Amino acid sequence: MPVIDTHTHFFPLEWVRLLERKGPEHGATLGRDASGAVTFAYPGIRQVFATGFVDLDQRLATMDAQGIDVHCLSLTTPMVYWTDPAFGLELSQVYNDACAEACSRHPTRFAGMAVLPMQDPALALAELDRAARLPGMRALYMGTHVNRQNLDDPAFFPIWARCEALGWPVFLHPLDPLHAERLDRYYLRNVIGFPYATAIAAASLIFGGVLDSFPDLQVVLPHAGGMFPPLTGRWDHGYDVKEEMLGCRLHPSEYLRRFHYDTIAHDEALMMNVVRQVGIDRIVKGSDYCFGFGDPQPASTVRGLSQLSAAERDRVLGGTAAALLRM
Repeated sequence: MPVIDTHTHFFPLEWVRLLERKGPEHGATLGRDASGAVTFAYPGIRQVFATGFVDLDQRLATMDAQGIDVHCLSLTTPMVYWTDPAFGLELSQVYNDACAEACSRHPTRFAGMAVLPMQDPALALAELDRAARLPGMRALYMGTHVNRQNLDDPAFFPIWARCEALGWPVFLHPLDPLHAERLDRYYLRNVIGFPYATAIAAASLIFGGVLDSFPDLQVVLPHAGGMFPPLTGRWDHGYDVKEEMLGCRLHPSEYLRRFHYDTIAHDEALMMNVVRQVGIDRIVKGSDYCFGFGDPQPASTVRGLSQLSAAERDRVLGGTAAALLRM
């Protein structure tokens, strides 16, 4: 069974060059840092396209050193939602084509996750159909909201329906929650904001009836589910006493197993709490490659979960992901 890292990020060179050429006319500021890496800035969004995200040869060397067979390639901040729909579609198409090309060149090493211009759901649906025909593409990658629209917005329901029909899981990545400016100091946007953004996304899918409407839709939550698993007791109590929380058919905790969760918990006890809540068959390995705040040795992290059996560790290292992505 291959060792599969489901949470890795990729900025294709042609995608970065497109941003350099056209980003400024759409309000973005592009530059270079001291190392020569391209930098991106837009109100509320910053990113550095460091070599590790762009260079596939460097990535493959790192994978070999870590004992990783397969990287699932996905976009991350700035995503494509920040701009107008037409440029968002162009960015999506260039990314998806480059991702598929990487998968074609290295079919045993990479799997692709498509990005869509979700700010225009009709364009997104058409691009989803196109991307689903590209080689190596196996999932949809989305932010935890789309320009402050939560994921239960009715405009997104055709996307969920098509993913369910395709058998494509939806992998989520946190974007800044509302009023994130309060988290500007101490790196709180990441260490507090991102886990709560993930919980808000899970809550939207549950209370907004998305999971009830699409019973075969699979959703993968990053960073061990963020604050969703720890809060389910409070959500269950709210479901019992607050009428506005009755948008779902079951108690919120009964949806825990509708999601998968990656292993980026940074703490074995916390990770094992998630395993106990959701079951070992809902856990997939992740690293957040190649952010410094990710897990630099994701396979070793899984093998170090001493409370798991060897067979359970093998499931987390790749067995569950292979089944989820139909690899």
